[in-house]
Amino acid sequence: MGRTDLTPEQWAKLEPEWPGNPRHGHAYKPHLPVINGILWRLKTGAPWRDIPERYGPWETCWDRFTRWSRDGTWKRVLVALQVKEDAQGKIDWDGASLDSTSCKAHRAAVGARKQPAKLGKKGALNDEWLGISRGGRNSKIHVLTEGKRRPLAVLVSEGQASDPTYLLPLLDEVCIRRPGPGRPRKRPPMVRVDRAYGARKYRQQLRSRKIVCVCPERKDAKKARLKKGSRGGRPPKFDAEADKGRQVVECNINRLKDFRALATRYEKRGHQFLAVVHVACIVLWL
Repeated sequence: MGRTDLTPEQWAKLEPEWPGNPRHGHAYKPHLPVINGILWRLKTGAPWRDIPERYGPWETCWDRFTRWSRDGTWKRVLVALQVKEDAQGKIDWDGASLDSTSCKAHRAAVGARKQPAKLGKKGALNDEWLGISRGGRNSKIHVLTEGKRRPLAVLVSEGQASDPTYLLPLLDEVCIRRPGPGRPRKRPPMVRVDRAYGARKYRQQLRSRKIVCVCPERKDAKKARLKKGSRGGRPPKFDAEADKGRQVVECNINRLKDFRALATRYEKRGHQFLAVVHVACIVLWL
């Protein structure tokens, strides 16, 4: 078994979640070697053609990865793992934290046909998510993490996108069903964020959803408040002890970037790069 392969225990959790054979065409070859080949490529960041022969033809790995990125299979498997963990009470909702990270785009990721951004059903943008910032062409990954350093929701945006504008779309991505009747779990009781999300507008957005915002006051906001004197109002509440748990999202991002095909974007199409992020999240939940 290779270093990047799934263990028998991990495969036992994943095996029931994969789709069956397609209605038309040839039946699928066994999923396990193909998925291990996909993991090998994403972990090493190598070209698809360099996938070792022990995993089968590289075309099979690429085709199945792309097919499941188009129909949303990777995301469904990720949500299914989250549902199982939540049913067993293993998700730390109280330790939620939110942040983003940039991923530099390789030259192979440039050249896809440009499409206008469209707002999806749940607030996720459907685009190629390739932008230009000071570091060159890159993409940005927005991550909402629970207290055990595992991702609750992820979104991809252009590299120059503002972090706070994706606050609500990222929270809308959370939808964990319960085993019995009732609505799915969609929000943590508390979210730890950095000063980039500290503007009054975003604090009010969290407050409207009954989510406690743990964020230090911005320097410019504090300066403007003190300048107004008594008319400036009171400073926002800040729990310094609770803010110590904000590093879980940084740890989660570091674990995600252990996948070299995620730390550097090689995928030309946006749905393929989002699938890379979903596959990395699946491994972190195992």
